[in-house]
Amino acid sequence: MLFAVLARKAYARNLQYRGSHLLHNAVSAVFGFIYASIWTSLGSDASLGEYGAKGIVSYIAFNQAILWITQFTTNGLGLEQSVRTGQIAVDLMRPVHLFYQAMSREWGQVWYQFLYKSIPIYVLYVFIFSLQLPQIASVYGWTALSLVTASYISICLNYLIGVAALWTTESRWFYWVNYSFAMLLSGFFIPVEWLPGWLRTISLYTPYPYLLYYPTRIYLGLEHGTVVLGAILWGIGFTCVCLAVTAVVRKKLEVQGG
Repeated sequence: MLFAVLARKAYARNLQYRGSHLLHNAVSAVFGFIYASIWTSLGSDASLGEYGAKGIVSYIAFNQAILWITQFTTNGLGLEQSVRTGQIAVDLMRPVHLFYQAMSREWGQVWYQFLYKSIPIYVLYVFIFSLQLPQIASVYGWTALSLVTASYISICLNYLIGVAALWTTESRWFYWVNYSFAMLLSGFFIPVEWLPGWLRTISLYTPYPYLLYYPTRIYLGLEHGTVVLGAILWGIGFTCVCLAVTAVVRKKLEVQGG
């Protein structure tokens, strides 16, 4: 199965850099500890709503751990570099859809990030902050599904960013714009319900809360798992857009090539 082959190769490629990736884990864990400490200090003087001082630490800890599979996907899925080197023409000539190729490779990356970054970071937080794990089995199932859909949405967004390189010589700035919006509207810095009213409304009409906010609330038992249906709808919509854009890309390359 081609999907498994491409994903496995991406996973194996990352395995070669496990040592250097430990530094990423350490830095990420430190940032999470700083955020948690800030909110703990705030919680000592003010109410933190339904989260409470302990709950907000759990929120921050889980958010920080899943960043690696929902936010830190490959910039443009590497398509910008393919456009620069001309490799994109070869990829489009292959009897496999470009989106399927890029997505399959990225799933290998996501699986690696989950095993070697998300899990170790969260386990560390469990011991440091004495976090409580969910006691209901269904919560783990809904959380897993929400994380898969979150990763898929992130993959689709980065695919569209990468494909944009065919229309502009530099698409990297799209990645940073997307990253900035994601950090603000996904509930990473602050839970979505605490955003100003107008900004909260904007956030809820975007896919960003499904990247961090909803998966975390599902895991904490603050949201029912069926909220993931919204992420599935976003995923279907993004799939259609990615396929349509790829069709335009193929035509564009054929025209350019004469």
